[in-house]
Parts: sequence; C-alpha cells; structure tokens
Amino acid sequence: MTEKQLELRIRAWLILFIVGLALSGITAFPIETELGFLVRHAGAFPATVANWITTVYNAVHDTNAKYPYLAYGTDWLAFGHLVIATTFIGPLKDPVRNIWVLQFGMIACVMVFPLAFIAGPIRGIPVYWRLIDCSFGFFGIIPLWVCYRDIRKLEKLQKVPVQQNTIG
Repeated sequence: MTEKQLELRIRAWLILFIVGLALSGITAFPIETELGFLVRHAGAFPATVANWITTVYNAVHDTNAKYPYLAYGTDWLAFGHLVIATTFIGPLKDPVRNIWVLQFGMIACVMVFPLAFIAGPIRGIPVYWRLIDCSFGFFGIIPLWVCYRDIRKLEKLQKVPVQQNTIG
C-alpha cells in the first residue's frame, strides 16, 4: 500500500470514529425524547428489554419533572463525547505525530469493560445492558486499531523515528 493510500484509509477510519463518537454524544442531549420513542415502540424488543427501557424512561421523566437540573449531568456526558471526538482531529492532520491519541482512545475503549462490570451491578444495571455498553468499547477499538496499525506502516514509509513517549 502506498503512503497516500495509507493516509486516505487512516483518515476514512478516523472520520468514521469521530462521527460515531460525536453522534453518541449528541444523542445524550434529548435522552427523555429518545427513551419516549423507544417506549412507544417497546413491542419491537424482548419483554425484559422493553421493561428496562420503560423503567429507565419513567426514572428520567420523573427526575426531569421534579429535578430538571440533574439532566445537566447527561449534558456534560454529551459534551465529554464531543470534546474527546475533537482530539482525533490531530491524527487526521498528522497521524504519525499524533499516534498517542489513538493509544489514548484504545485505552479508553478497554476501560469501558471494568466500568460496566464494576459500576453496573452497583447501579442495578442488567447484565444484557452492560454488554450493550461494552459494545461501544469493543466496536470503538476496531477502527482505532486499524488506524494504529496503518500509522505504524505509514511511519516506516516516511522513515520517521518512533516517538519516545508512545506505548507499544
């Protein structure tokens, strides 16, 4: 693969990742509306999932009615996703120099698993929902790993020395 082909491939995967991360953040803003939609279409889900969605919707609805300022927490969650997505602009511009951002992202993807399986039971999150949460880490690491591998190839083609502070 040529240097130009590698750069295009890296950028395509990074754009996919950035868009996915940004969309997952943006969807945290209208969470009550989205849950309401899912409740109206709960028949499309297995009963246990439909019951969980209804329970979560009721909790969010009641909380928003009584304590709307608590939704500010999910606003910050959304903001965090958007901020993290912007960090991947660096590798878009200069993948070799900013490979550390991908390492950071892959570490974050792995960290989803212990969070889901430690905090999940404490918060009463069903196992199947924790697995859905883990899918973000699982599917998120795939484009990052492809980019990481291709950046290493690009690095060799460019004959750029490996940064001293990188992992791996």
